[in-house]
Amino acid sequence: MNSENFLLDAGIWGFVYKILTPIEWLMTWVMWVFHKLFTFIGMPEHGISWALAIIFLVIVVQACVFPLYYKSMKGMRAMQAMQPKMMKIQNKYKGKNDPASKEAMQREMMKLYKDNNANPAGSCLPMLLQGPVFMCMFYVLSAIPYIARGKRSPLGAFDVATAESFSQSTYFGVKITDSFTTATTTGKVVIGIFVALMCACLWYMQFYSMRRNTAPASVNRQSQMMQKAMLWVFPIMYIFSGVAMPFAVLIYWLANNICNLLRTMWQVHEFPTPGSPAAEAKEIRDHDNENKKREKEGRPSLEEEELIKAKQEAESRVTQGFQREQPKRKNRGRKK
Repeated sequence: MNSENFLLDAGIWGFVYKILTPIEWLMTWVMWVFHKLFTFIGMPEHGISWALAIIFLVIVVQACVFPLYYKSMKGMRAMQAMQPKMMKIQNKYKGKNDPASKEAMQREMMKLYKDNNANPAGSCLPMLLQGPVFMCMFYVLSAIPYIARGKRSPLGAFDVATAESFSQSTYFGVKITDSFTTATTTGKVVIGIFVALMCACLWYMQFYSMRRNTAPASVNRQSQMMQKAMLWVFPIMYIFSGVAMPFAVLIYWLANNICNLLRTMWQVHEFPTPGSPAAEAKEIRDHDNENKKREKEGRPSLEEEELIKAKQEAESRVTQGFQREQPKRKNRGRKK
């Protein structure tokens, strides 16, 4: 982008962003409402009020996506629980390549999904939604300086006056519309810190998931190499893309990464992969919570209940003299 023409409005990107206009329009109004709220409670019109408006926009977006994310986590857990049944169906039709067998296997798999209320593609939806949302945020924050200079038409809540108010704002001594290349020396340091924090959040999110939410039985050399590549490649890519972004986008990106990290930690805590260290910890936690619940209700603990059952079974065997009851034919005694 140069100082005169906003290139995101041209070519294929212009067509894509035109389709996403309703989301862009909504984002501008969300930021405007939060900015007005912060100035109403006494914050300055330029500066932190706009930075907080961006951060609260992230929170609103995360809150809107979370129900889908929660549903996808439940669906993923259902898919994990179905793995033995899925393998049984796959083994049943192993080596059968005729159309009838393929159709029968597909029919049984679809019935399995339906019976367990699972969707194999459901876990991808939240991730697919985050892409267009970030694209819209990048577009809006990049377009504002052009709106302020009258080089682009107003967008949603951002007319020329509002765009000028946004463009004049500074945060940590950095102009909110500056990028690494246009910032002062102090601004470059601050932007570098923000990019480093973004990389650190992404790295730790992937590291935490690998360490806590990976089943040792499922790890092989190939998957281990892929995990290590993802652990380091994506954060490094952030460095190159981060320095080209306006500082406002970096505020959004860092806040979004922090939310994603917290959400990942919640996911590992509540929906761990079976066989992973997090799953073992959850089993112990659920066991302890169940015993606490039973204690409050005046019921025996899980261990005491097992002992009572074992004692009853032992007494039953003694009473019956270890004799196994012989099965009786239902038609016994009928006349032929």
